[in-house]
Amino acid sequence: MEGDGGLDVTCLNKYCNSSSSSSSSSDQDRKLFMKLKLNLSGDYPRKNAEFLSGQYGINLFLIGVALMLAVARDNPSVEESHLLAFVTCLMVLQLIWMMWYILLRERRKNTRTERDVNATTSWIRGALTVLAVLSLVMDAFRIGYFVGFSSCLSAAYAVYPVVHATHTIAQVHFLWFHIKDVVKSLEIFERFGVIHAVFTNVLLWCNGVMSEAEHFMNNHIRRLSFLDSENITIVASEPVCNSTTSSSTSSLFSRGLVYLFPFNVEYHIFVSVLLFVMWKNIGRTISSNKKSLVTKSQGLTLGPILGLLALASTIAVLVVYITRIEGVLELRQSAVSMFYIYGIVMLAVMCFSGALGLLIYRADHVPLDTSKNTSRQLDTELLFGSSLGSWFMSWCSIVAVLCTESKASYRWTNFVYSIFIVLEKYLQNLFIIESLYRQQERAERSDPELLAGSEIFSVTSSMAPPFSGIINRAYETPDKTPEKEQEESREVYRCEEQQEEQPLNMKRLILKNIAVLLIMCNASVGLRVFVDVHLSRKKKKLF
Repeated sequence: MEGDGGLDVTCLNKYCNSSSSSSSSSDQDRKLFMKLKLNLSGDYPRKNAEFLSGQYGINLFLIGVALMLAVARDNPSVEESHLLAFVTCLMVLQLIWMMWYILLRERRKNTRTERDVNATTSWIRGALTVLAVLSLVMDAFRIGYFVGFSSCLSAAYAVYPVVHATHTIAQVHFLWFHIKDVVKSLEIFERFGVIHAVFTNVLLWCNGVMSEAEHFMNNHIRRLSFLDSENITIVASEPVCNSTTSSSTSSLFSRGLVYLFPFNVEYHIFVSVLLFVMWKNIGRTISSNKKSLVTKSQGLTLGPILGLLALASTIAVLVVYITRIEGVLELRQSAVSMFYIYGIVMLAVMCFSGALGLLIYRADHVPLDTSKNTSRQLDTELLFGSSLGSWFMSWCSIVAVLCTESKASYRWTNFVYSIFIVLEKYLQNLFIIESLYRQQERAERSDPELLAGSEIFSVTSSMAPPFSGIINRAYETPDKTPEKEQEESREVYRCEEQQEEQPLNMKRLILKNIAVLLIMCNASVGLRVFVDVHLSRKKKKLF
């Protein structure tokens, strides 16, 4: 019996040990399952929603690019009307999402919504509105173009400008009132909606670039045909219809569209950048100590005056250039030389301004701000990306000047002009990046000891002990009368006014004037390039 009992005890001990080990392993499995379930239910979508929505947007973009490449073939099986129908469907989906977002925010207007004050500024939205108005004019021209050729055009050519105009108006309203929102509810759905809006605008930008490239290609083919080149087939840019009653008006609308394409292209790439910033801000925690920067116009005199002078002189030079380019050979060559010499002078002023701003920044010895900022990072990447085209064209011009056998009088001025473009872009990018990553000077930094003393020898509401009941101020300060309290409050208010009315720093004043001058000079150079591009066909025919 004892042996049997002993055997039973050992068997029971073994069973108990195995049961305890199995229970511990089951607890571990249960904890692992709960952790996996928690990751799948909570952390997984939160961490990967950006990746999932990004994949959706990229595939949407690739579908549109594939359709554009199919339309660009010689004998396309996919017509332009199919591409316009696809883009119209994307705009309708974005309109539905924007209306849903606006209505949801109206229902929750009592709840506090975090906003990124650095997402955009009022002048950026104003420039965006101007581009949107020009895009609406282009839509009106498209409608007039369809009316003239309605007998031989698909209905997609009529639906597209109407939907695009509605999409433009709704999108500008959305950007004015909701672009700074930091979405914290329905993050996954909102990510897909915002990224859909981003790549819809990118596809509209690609469509505008393709239309503008097609126009320049047709002009090039016509120029070669005027030179009696062989084996050149001219593709008609306008449809051939039986009715010729309104062909002249429709041709006028078609020619007007050419000059509005650049504004439409800039509008859509502008909007896609702002929406991308909103997409990156979804679910982001905005630190409460960041305040919006207010631009003061105090002391801005020399920069705007020089900038307006540069813009006025650019318009005058372009008027002379346009009038002389159709004259005799000597006038044409002098006009082109004047055109490039003026560009060299303008770029030299911009190089000097950028170098002066860099020297002021480097002499200041203020540490750089290395904190994470989505808007600033995107601005830096776009700045370098936009410079690649100018650099590439400049180096191509330099190689062409060095390798050509032409002895034109403006050959070496073009060479110097291209060198200055490379140098100016380099200095201007450095100046902008230095200003973006420079820490803002604060009023408290001018007197750090006063700030430290006020923080150390003061009791804040978080440090004070809790209390309840009625506070008798007369008992706490029996010597103070209401008149004395009012006088002390007036003195404190005067001190605050004196601190706020400190004289503007001379370095910041110079930097502000340099920034305004560079803005006006860039506008002048952009106007000059725009006229040069649209007169390139005529200039090649004359020379």
